[in-house]
Amino acid sequence: MVHWLQHETGGLLLLCAVSIAVLLFLIIKVKLEPFIALLVSGLALALAAGLSVEEIVGTALSSKESVLEKGFGGLLGHIAPIVGLGTILGAILERSGGADVLTRRLLSVAGERGAPLAMGLAGLIFGIPVFFDVGIFVLAPLVYITARRGGRSLVLYALPLLAGLSMTHAFLPPHPGPVAAAGLLEVPLGWLIVFGLICGIPAFLVSGVAWGAWIGKRVYVEVPEEYVTAETEKEKHEAAEDDEAAQEKGKASQEKHEPEPEPSLALVGLIIAIPLVLILLATFGTVWWEDSPALPTLTFLGNPVVALTIAVLLAMYLLGIRRGIPAAELSELATRSLRPIGMILLVIGGGAFFGAVVSATGVGKALATTLSDAGLPVIVLAYLIACGLRLAQGSATVAIVTTGGIVAPLVKAHDYSDPHIALIAIAISAGSIIASHVNDGGFWIISRYFNMSVRDTLKTWTVLETILSVVGFAMAALLSTFI
Repeated sequence: MVHWLQHETGGLLLLCAVSIAVLLFLIIKVKLEPFIALLVSGLALALAAGLSVEEIVGTALSSKESVLEKGFGGLLGHIAPIVGLGTILGAILERSGGADVLTRRLLSVAGERGAPLAMGLAGLIFGIPVFFDVGIFVLAPLVYITARRGGRSLVLYALPLLAGLSMTHAFLPPHPGPVAAAGLLEVPLGWLIVFGLICGIPAFLVSGVAWGAWIGKRVYVEVPEEYVTAETEKEKHEAAEDDEAAQEKGKASQEKHEPEPEPSLALVGLIIAIPLVLILLATFGTVWWEDSPALPTLTFLGNPVVALTIAVLLAMYLLGIRRGIPAAELSELATRSLRPIGMILLVIGGGAFFGAVVSATGVGKALATTLSDAGLPVIVLAYLIACGLRLAQGSATVAIVTTGGIVAPLVKAHDYSDPHIALIAIAISAGSIIASHVNDGGFWIISRYFNMSVRDTLKTWTVLETILSVVGFAMAALLSTFI
């Protein structure tokens, strides 16, 4: 039986399908943590396919790297510092008030009519260094203020913001999903940044700006009542305080305490841009300056870990210490920001292990043979698998790492260029965000923060994510025909 499974394409593909079914069953029905579910399904696939114990977990006498060690260690060693540094950078930008500065400046330039686009751009820019849910927590009050002043549906202002945050979260480093996809497919992050922007920006414009403007006029959602009440009380309190302002002014001038100065928009933009620019210079330096003596320096500075370390140190000083934030508070901020990413990294590691098993058992080679016979492009398969996993279990991260593990052997079997592999990674990321619905935690965050019923959230947010996914994939598939 094991012999047949190891050498028959049909048997290997059946095993892969069964292991994915087991994974989904454990996550959806048993409610097992995705990290544990990935481990269990990966181990089951390895044993069923006939891998030896030594190959799977190693032995005390063996010096050969096991599939378990190779899966976890290989990918986590690559992405853990990138995700960690990106998380700290986002936390400092949030604490410094960079989001407020960015959003208010965009709103002042765009005016009332351009406010929805301004919110979208705020999500797009601020979404690069911060997690999707953190971006919502920080920027939602600004959406409330804008919607209240504009007197129109909250949906009109929220959807562009959500599209910007979702696009960067799905397509751009240092977010866990795209970084994991790049690590699994072994493609430089510079190419992922380039094609993430090329494919993601049109998707953002169609889903956030065009769709947001259309549906925002048809689904009316009011600003949360508790926020309006709180703002009204605040305004009354401020009005009462105005009567005593003259008397208090003399006292205030004698006090030594001064509020932290607001960071400039240029400084916030610089901090966000530095790591992206350094990574891009390192990626394309080998093409543009192949014989230049500066290439080793560019390569070092443009390593994602080095580039993000530089950005974090600059942010700590320019946005923190220089503005009066104590070093101890910055240290506590960094520690606090890293706590939520532990499970994310474990899930990514579990997915990498599952992918390593797929490769070691020969499933990837069998799948490559089947695809070659059927004539189905790898980029299409990658998108469809990611869509199926996303729809079934809800987590974009699980969809990305599982799909990446399945597709990685196919990519290695073909002589694809780095740009083409980056487009496959974009296709996986696009598939991982399609049709967010009730099994996705993000669905409920959005429903709660933007005062929407389940029905309204399905009509607005779920459709937005589907458009973002389809347009992003269409761009990647189109570009792949020329590269």
